[in-house]
Amino acid sequence: MQFKFNVLVGAAIAMVAGGASAQELVVKIGHVGPTSGAIAHLGKDNENGARMAIDELNAKGVTIGGKKAKFELLAEDDAADPKQGTAAAQKLVDSKVSGVIGHLNSGTSIPASKIYSDAGIPQISPSATNPKFTRNGYKTTFRVVADDVHLGGTLGRYAVKELKGKSIAVVDDRTAYGQGVAEEFAKAVKASGGSIVDSQFTTDKATDFTAILTAIKSKKPDIVFFGGMDAVAGPMLRQMKQLGINAKMMGGDGICSGELPKLAAGAMGDGQVVCAEAGGVEGAQKAGMEKFKADFKKKFNADVQIYAPYVYDATMVMADAMVKAGSSDPAKYLPVLAKTNGYKGVTGTISFDEKGDIKNGALTLFTYKGEKREQIAVVR
Repeated sequence: MQFKFNVLVGAAIAMVAGGASAQELVVKIGHVGPTSGAIAHLGKDNENGARMAIDELNAKGVTIGGKKAKFELLAEDDAADPKQGTAAAQKLVDSKVSGVIGHLNSGTSIPASKIYSDAGIPQISPSATNPKFTRNGYKTTFRVVADDVHLGGTLGRYAVKELKGKSIAVVDDRTAYGQGVAEEFAKAVKASGGSIVDSQFTTDKATDFTAILTAIKSKKPDIVFFGGMDAVAGPMLRQMKQLGINAKMMGGDGICSGELPKLAAGAMGDGQVVCAEAGGVEGAQKAGMEKFKADFKKKFNADVQIYAPYVYDATMVMADAMVKAGSSDPAKYLPVLAKTNGYKGVTGTISFDEKGDIKNGALTLFTYKGEKREQIAVVR
């Protein structure tokens, strides 16, 4: 009898223990960015933004469909390479993630988006700005930043109307992002009555720009626009100074980082660089962004580079849709995610249109004084 009682008690304890663990829901969220290679500092910035959101969600004890959710971050490195990006995407699909935040670059985000679409897994990019990213008709593709039409167009108009650029040279790195933003910039320059005196291209791995800069110098431009990332823009600024090219450099969010002055190694004069970040907060929202930056610095002992707040918001928006849907099953929460409207994030208010683009996306124009990035204006 005693034996039978012990067995029953043991079974009851096992059932309670089993019930407790069954009440916890493990939610895997993937993140992909270049955490190796020339722009690893930007990839790590993104990954840390995701990590911050995941840690906060777990600390809050979020419940989804009556179960306590335990969020897990599955972080992958795509080295800003399209082939490695699709391999990382497939790995996350095979790992049965509920959603993916990423990728950082347009050149990796676009090919990866098909893999996520085929698997029915939602993908929110915090930083891919090429218009094609959301133009393939995939229901799983979203972004929380304005696209290159807005980004390049705003910079092109600013170059002519505010900086009074008369002769402008354009260089791009032949990536989906660099080429896309450069083309939109050139279109807006021409539409605003400016003149493109030279167009050159390089690669995202190049370090020597003597040939293209020598060709540009002969055209005497007052502005050189570079479509690409800060790892290339920094050395280009150094070589512009060595060749005596006194033009301003303009660029998109790819060059608009805290790291650019270091990469330029003292070759930047005050106000010489004007760039735009695909996002922006104004007024009362600034306090929330400043708090985020301070919390980020405390947690990771590093300053925000560019996109960490957008990654954080993208992760939170995804989790919010799961909570509202009562499920982390992509098929169940995807329709709720697509209807996101008025989510208050640290980067501003997030609402998606029918393509998955952010509605009324802002841009922030910056310049540099010494080593510090300074805001010029927020434009919508």
